[in-house]
Amino acid sequence: MSGFRFLNLVRPFLPILPEVSSPDRKVPFNQKVLWTAVTLLIFLVCSQVPLYGIMSSDSADPLYWMRVILASNRGTLMELGITPIVTSGMIMQLLAGANLIEVDFSLKEDRALFSGAQKLFALIIALGQATVYVLTGLYGQPRDLGAGICLLLIVQLISASLIVILLDELLQKGYGLGSGISLFIATNICESIVWKAFSPTTINTGRGPEFEGAVVNLFQCSSLRSS
Repeated sequence: MSGFRFLNLVRPFLPILPEVSSPDRKVPFNQKVLWTAVTLLIFLVCSQVPLYGIMSSDSADPLYWMRVILASNRGTLMELGITPIVTSGMIMQLLAGANLIEVDFSLKEDRALFSGAQKLFALIIALGQATVYVLTGLYGQPRDLGAGICLLLIVQLISASLIVILLDELLQKGYGLGSGISLFIATNICESIVWKAFSPTTINTGRGPEFEGAVVNLFQCSSLRSS
């Protein structure tokens, strides 16, 4: 048992874990900007694509005030946001910093095993979160959805989390600019600000239909008063 290392448990999973290879040459600045823009575009698209199979629910969102910092959007592929990868990174860094797991960051093999452990742990966290979300009725009662739809929802959430992990790894490997987690949070905040300002959708506030976007609603109210 003295030769046992926790990271060795990850070794069998490394061949099946998807990975972004490091660039074999220095990536030009214009290509970094392009890769960053593509990454953010994929994130924004996933933030607007609804999960297939969910049922309409009028229940309150328990994570409403946390979604901005979690870069998540309810009912979409980005439901989990960056939660799995952030949680996994924090736990693994804590274990390594407290010497609860043996890792030598000066060795390339250990760095690869540690990165693989973070990725595998993030997928396990995503599986746990997705299962809890579905079984607690966040998208509708499981008995109404059926076992097939419940399983499909879990697969969608895990796949979306894997996309976030790979996009973050793409930027960290030097293909883009900055950290994926920071960019996702900033993008989610900017998206919320723009949507709340210029949203063309209407909501019923008890005084009749009004535009959700503050700027659009301002022009609507001004035109009504002038008329």
